[in-house]
Amino acid sequence: MSENLADPSGANAARAASSQLLVNQLAKEFLAEQRASRRWGIVFKSLTVFWLFLFLLAYASRHEELAALHAGRHTALVDISGVIAADSQASADNIIGSLRAAYRNRNIAGIILRIDSPGGSPVQAGYVYDEIKRLRKLHPDIPLYSVIVDTCASGGYYIAAAADKIFADKASLVGSIGVIMSGFGFVGAMEKTGIERRLLHAGENKGFMDSFSPLSDEDKQHAGVLLDGIYRQFINVVKEGRGDRLKDDDSIFSGLVWTGEQSLELGLIDALGSADFVAREVIGAEEIVNYTYQENYIDRLARGIGTRVAEKLSLPELALY
Repeated sequence: MSENLADPSGANAARAASSQLLVNQLAKEFLAEQRASRRWGIVFKSLTVFWLFLFLLAYASRHEELAALHAGRHTALVDISGVIAADSQASADNIIGSLRAAYRNRNIAGIILRIDSPGGSPVQAGYVYDEIKRLRKLHPDIPLYSVIVDTCASGGYYIAAAADKIFADKASLVGSIGVIMSGFGFVGAMEKTGIERRLLHAGENKGFMDSFSPLSDEDKQHAGVLLDGIYRQFINVVKEGRGDRLKDDDSIFSGLVWTGEQSLELGLIDALGSADFVAREVIGAEEIVNYTYQENYIDRLARGIGTRVAEKLSLPELALY
């Protein structure tokens, strides 16, 4: 037999081995595609469940508002609780949004602002005060009353003064009509520790009230001008809101706080009473529906996912506290 003849059995074995390798490779690729397909299927299903969950949370967060639309004649309640600031629950946006939602319902007999706040931003308090005055002019037949719980101080009272009448408990703390600018000075501590302050700025007064530099007479004078201007605004707002009901007593604007009983004598409030009392006896609609804005889980999630970049100047905080 010639040596050039090919071995049939060897060729068949080679082809079989090659085919087996191809089948194995195809099988591996198929299984990999199947696993990837299952993973993507799980991802899409999870996303579907996640968005459905968010939708249900959003729907639940609007439940009270939807219920209010179907409620009969009732008293609307808007809570102002905690520090009044742009990034707090008691922000001007939240308070104003709640008030507008209440006024949109034709079934409300009156509105109660239930306040428990030590004060906060004069700007935020001013926004709310101005909007209350505007809404009261648009809806003169819907009374709006402020009801003080534990504390209604400074910026809280700034807002309360915009109401038709103010009610409080006999032990409530009311007043603190004034403006404060607070901060810290670390100059002495830096000298003791040997730390050198390097402050470079363009603009003669750009380092105004820097905590690590000595407080100059010029800084004190300018800060006093700022404080006095806002203080006068506060006094004018209270006088405008309370009118002749205020007693002629300079201590009212001294920054002191008063009990509910003392506040009644000074004309800072009109009567003693709770939110339930005002709804039942003054407004005449005992059913109370809460219109206070409540942050839902979607808002919290969005705020958590989003990146907040805040650059704060080294200025002391100006507040109505």
